[in-house]
Amino acid sequence: MNPYVIYTDSACDLPADFLEELGVKTQSLSFRFDGSEREYLNNDLKAEDFYAEMRNGKVAKTAAVNTDAFKTVFEKEVAAGNDLLYLGFSSGLSTTYNSGRLACEELSEAYPDRKLLSVDTLCASAGQGLLVYLAVKKKSEGATVEEVASYVESIKLNLCHWFTVDDLVYLKRGGRVSSAVALVGGMLNIKPVMHVDNEGHLIKTGTVRGRKNSLKALADKYETLSLDPQGSVIFISHGDCLDDAHELAAMLKEKGAPDVRLITHVGPVIGAHSGPGTMALFFLGKER
Repeated sequence: MNPYVIYTDSACDLPADFLEELGVKTQSLSFRFDGSEREYLNNDLKAEDFYAEMRNGKVAKTAAVNTDAFKTVFEKEVAAGNDLLYLGFSSGLSTTYNSGRLACEELSEAYPDRKLLSVDTLCASAGQGLLVYLAVKKKSEGATVEEVASYVESIKLNLCHWFTVDDLVYLKRGGRVSSAVALVGGMLNIKPVMHVDNEGHLIKTGTVRGRKNSLKALADKYETLSLDPQGSVIFISHGDCLDDAHELAAMLKEKGAPDVRLITHVGPVIGAHSGPGTMALFFLGKER
């Protein structure tokens, strides 16, 4: 059996040091601000600085990873004798996964003795990151590359993603809500409750009034859906609102949940579409 590496992309929103600790390699999506020719990779600008630019009115546009970029980095691995498993950003939100899949298929023809597998996680942000984390745990137990890929496929529709945002204007820009809904929602302090569905799309499932109630709605979803309320691995990502992330973690603790394993920023590539104040909760549940 050849050694193998797990690859993902920067939409997973895992910090660089955490990825290094896991032994996971990543390829970055990119973004640029309107009116600027400069292209940034996901980690080129600190999250705090990125959100400061958004609060000052700048609009960021994102770009997927193309097949050639994936082939370049994947080929280094297979040429060195490694097999590879790519766990990609939801195909319901980006073409990035499809580019990685095509790279695996094309390199498999050139390197028939290597195994290059890809899984569409149908996940985003630290939900994708949590799936990567669980894959690494499975690998550490001695699972083969095929076994890890099969494991990820078997649990990905149990990976719960629950989101809220503080300002509907960013969802309006992305076409998620209408201008009228964004205007009225802002006036009435209405906050959406959203999740990533089984097709990997971000959809709104309800609304509440006020920020604290939106955080409570996320905690309630954990209590209702978690497969193991006292033992789940929980990740939280946030759009530059760390205090609210800690408040959500405290709400979960009150419901008997374990300590949150990771609190991290929603990176620029995801944050460009959700905005400052985004709050997201991830865990394995009975269903998405």
